[in-house]
Amino acid sequence: MKFKCIIVDDEPPATRILENYIEKVSFLEKVGVFNDSLKALEFLNTQTVDVIFLDIQMPQLTGLQISRIISKDIKVIFTTAYPDFALEGFELNAIDYLLKPIAFERFYQAVSKLNSEPKTEISTNNSSDFIFIKTDGKNKFQKLFLDEILYVESLQNYVCIHTNKQQIITHSSLKNVIESLPENDFIQIHKSFVVALKQIESTDSFSVFINAKELPIGATFKDAFFERIDQNKI
Repeated sequence: MKFKCIIVDDEPPATRILENYIEKVSFLEKVGVFNDSLKALEFLNTQTVDVIFLDIQMPQLTGLQISRIISKDIKVIFTTAYPDFALEGFELNAIDYLLKPIAFERFYQAVSKLNSEPKTEISTNNSSDFIFIKTDGKNKFQKLFLDEILYVESLQNYVCIHTNKQQIITHSSLKNVIESLPENDFIQIHKSFVVALKQIESTDSFSVFINAKELPIGATFKDAFFERIDQNKI
């Protein structure tokens, strides 16, 4: 698989170096370059991105501020000429922190971490009506029937699976969860939410209501969601 990435940096020489490096890596795909942080946020509101190479010192919004705003599913690699921000960057769960000038070897070391994302926290069999969710402890899994799931919420490097009885948190990505759930029964409605279709109580143009909880419908997912709704309307 290829990771879709964007560069956000107000220094053209720095962006050119990163563009060149990205072209050399087979599992990266550049989908945007921005020297304006606000334009980058506008792009992220409508497009799916896996990785952002984010400069820290920028006008309007700093890289640290942007990282707090964007979806927690987007992996952040900070790029900066100032080592003073390294600790804060890692506290924000950044994949890595690259100090300019960036050598290709160091760049490759950082992006290689993308392929080490956990993949086994949730396991299922397509013919089964349940999944096993990894919880605390080595080889400790909790069985959960698919019929019990109301919706799944992304929480930085974790996901929270909501049921009527409990909330189960596991170290995983929303993308990983989606791949583990039957696509006929679940659908993503927002960069941070996947819902069980049969659990939906009502919907309007902007929200889905499940178990008295209002969940937002993201612009990127709106058309696909209402196509599914149309299949079952009367």
